[in-house]
Amino acid sequence: MPLSTHTRQPGSAPHRLARLGSALGLALLLGQAPGAQAQVSVGIGIQMPGMDIGINMPSYPRMVAVPGYPVYYAPGASSNYFFYEGQYWVYQNDGWYESIWYDGPWRRVDRDVVPVFVLRVPVRYYRQPPPYFRGWRADAPPRWGDHWGPDWAQQRRGWDQWNHRTPPRAAPLPVYQRPYSGERYPRAAEQQEDLRSRHERAPRPTVTRPVDPPRSQPGEPTRRGNAQPDTQGRPEAPTRPQQAHPSAAGRGRDRDHDDKGGAQNRGRDKDDEKGGRGK
Repeated sequence: MPLSTHTRQPGSAPHRLARLGSALGLALLLGQAPGAQAQVSVGIGIQMPGMDIGINMPSYPRMVAVPGYPVYYAPGASSNYFFYEGQYWVYQNDGWYESIWYDGPWRRVDRDVVPVFVLRVPVRYYRQPPPYFRGWRADAPPRWGDHWGPDWAQQRRGWDQWNHRTPPRAAPLPVYQRPYSGERYPRAAEQQEDLRSRHERAPRPTVTRPVDPPRSQPGEPTRRGNAQPDTQGRPEAPTRPQQAHPSAAGRGRDRDHDDKGGAQNRGRDKDDEKGGRGK
């Protein structure tokens, strides 16, 4: 008796069960993946570099230095957007992201390694502060220790203690990125790194800074630099010939000479008168 061969039809029950099992298995694997959990928790893909986190900078943003901090912030941005030591930093969905270019791609950074001066930026410079910032001092850093717990506070102990009088100098902004926007913006990480390397290797003009004027000592009048009186463009006053003024001693000698000469002349006149009478 010949063996009959049965083919599984696509619409048959065994086929539907196999498809259902495959779908359930795939869903289970995705549910256990760390990246998928992160995407579910924040709603964006953040674990893989180069992912979009919802920050859109169509052109190079205006950056302003935070007073007393070596950090810049973007006052016109609709996000918590900063620049520090050659990197852009964004705080969003309780996570920190960094990029070497102003519009990404962004990479998530663990909170344990975020630079302390980025963490120290006062609350008032967060353009989109999260709800848990409410009630915190505007002129003080966010209370990260209260928010992230004692374990983080112990690991990053001292992050909020520094000498406010002598903060480090802020690094220069990468203004070479300003011409790159729209279709010219480099999206590939290799292209971004190449442009940055070429900028760092380019010769920079030497800037000569003026020498600071000497400071006046107590009791001296305030000096305005080393400026000399402005004599250019002004006609010089004609030089008058100096007239010889006899000194007091000379005038005295002249008077004595005149007096003596007059007395001698008067004596001669009297002698002449006597001689005339005798004759």
